[in-house]
Amino acid sequence: MQVEFVLLVLSLLFFISILTDKIGYRLGVPALLLFLSVGMLFGPDGIGKWIGTDGIGYMVNVGTAQALGTVALSIILFSGGMDTKITEIRRVLAPGVTLATLGVLFTMLITGLIIDVVFDWMHPLWKGSLAMSLLIAATMSSTDSASVFSILRTNGVQLKHGLKPLLELESGANDPMAYILTITLIGIVTEGPENYTVLEIIQNVLIQLVMGGVMGFAFGKMIVQLLKRVHLSNQSLYPIMVLSACVFIFAVTYYLKGNPYLAVYIGGLLIGNTKFARKRQTKSFFDGLTWLAQLVMFLMLGLMVRPLELMSWQVAITCLIISFVMIFVSRPLSVFLCMWPFKKYKIQDRIMLSWVGLKGAVPIIFAILCVAENVPNANMLFNVVFACTLFSLLVQGTTLNKVAKRLHLVMPAEQEHRLYYFDIDLPEEIESLAREREVDETLMKRGNCLKDLAIPKGTLVIMVRRGENFFIPTGTTELRLKDQLLIISDHDATEAKKALEKADEEENDIIELQFMNNTIDFVKNTWRKMKGEDTND
Repeated sequence: MQVEFVLLVLSLLFFISILTDKIGYRLGVPALLLFLSVGMLFGPDGIGKWIGTDGIGYMVNVGTAQALGTVALSIILFSGGMDTKITEIRRVLAPGVTLATLGVLFTMLITGLIIDVVFDWMHPLWKGSLAMSLLIAATMSSTDSASVFSILRTNGVQLKHGLKPLLELESGANDPMAYILTITLIGIVTEGPENYTVLEIIQNVLIQLVMGGVMGFAFGKMIVQLLKRVHLSNQSLYPIMVLSACVFIFAVTYYLKGNPYLAVYIGGLLIGNTKFARKRQTKSFFDGLTWLAQLVMFLMLGLMVRPLELMSWQVAITCLIISFVMIFVSRPLSVFLCMWPFKKYKIQDRIMLSWVGLKGAVPIIFAILCVAENVPNANMLFNVVFACTLFSLLVQGTTLNKVAKRLHLVMPAEQEHRLYYFDIDLPEEIESLAREREVDETLMKRGNCLKDLAIPKGTLVIMVRRGENFFIPTGTTELRLKDQLLIISDHDATEAKKALEKADEEENDIIELQFMNNTIDFVKNTWRKMKGEDTND
């Protein structure tokens, strides 16, 4: 196969997937689901079938999928750790860790036991094996962070009661636990349960968790010191250094028998909460790299699957039953059990946490591990997991915002001030806010010169864009309609503005209260006059 042909096909797939993101935003459909759909469209049961070939799916095999999935998942978890603020998760550390460990374990046990009873008499995949039932439950026992936050952030939804950092911590930290359980159960299924004891399983889980946590913390601290002490002449190399750190932490932890996914998450958490040169540039680099990793994963998984096999009655019935059990039984029970000690979370908070058990690429990657390790009926297992992931994205993904609103857990999103015309990057240490403002008639009420504008204290207009030209203004600069202003506000000005808005709200409340009191007095006096009583009003 020619390299040029592969590059042409991949570039077309990427273009189509990226352009579908806008469609998903308008329709409220998760972008990741559209990426999957594009892959399936060009797969063996899509365009490939029409043109009489295996489609583009023949370019992807199990080994390639496993390698790409491992790299992509490590990058996503590392970037998720970098974006997580320790100050926000500190207050939700206990419930978040509980959900990420015991919550995954409870979900696996409850789901596995139920499907073992249900499918023991009707499905050839299980063949009466409890280990096989637990294995398929383990592959789908974690919550996918990429899916959750790509959906929540599509409409800028903010959740009350600190649920956002809690979900962020749980979804970022629960994949390692699911990975440990999946790998352990793969060994039990392929080698036989007689080769494993309960004590050995518990010991293996604890060793991986402890070693993964220790390695992530130790190497994360080492990389932090390296970033502080090393001054590179080429500043473009800082993001590459951090990416190398991610790969290094993952590989070293794997060879030291720890959990590599937990290690990269903790390493990213430490690095992301440390100040170093070109930090914003590095985080922007990882934001793009994370989307690339998700795009590659979902496209690749879509190319591998055969939709006609997903529509078989065995896969369809199995998917519906397992999805119903996980969405309405095992996930809610796990959440309520784990959140029982934390009384501050109300019933609606726990219902919301139960509903956000969204699946994504991680379960499918774990299913690919089963195929690579020659688990019995692994292809059937892969199709079932893929179908359950699609069902979760369709049902939970499209209703996440609606459920949050129905539970009255949505609060107004913080306004994001994104620069479109001016490409500047302020250091993180400078607590200033850069924003753009278009000149309109309201802004020019007092005059059309810059000095006539009602600019609050601590705010400065530093540049004007007129058409395709940019220039630095002075007080006497005459502004025109449609001019774009680059405004810098310091931290005090921002706080003063918030305080002023709050004072205005309180003043409005007082005015409304006075109006109501005056109205009541007027009605009383009118009634007295009608009765012939004397009034002084």
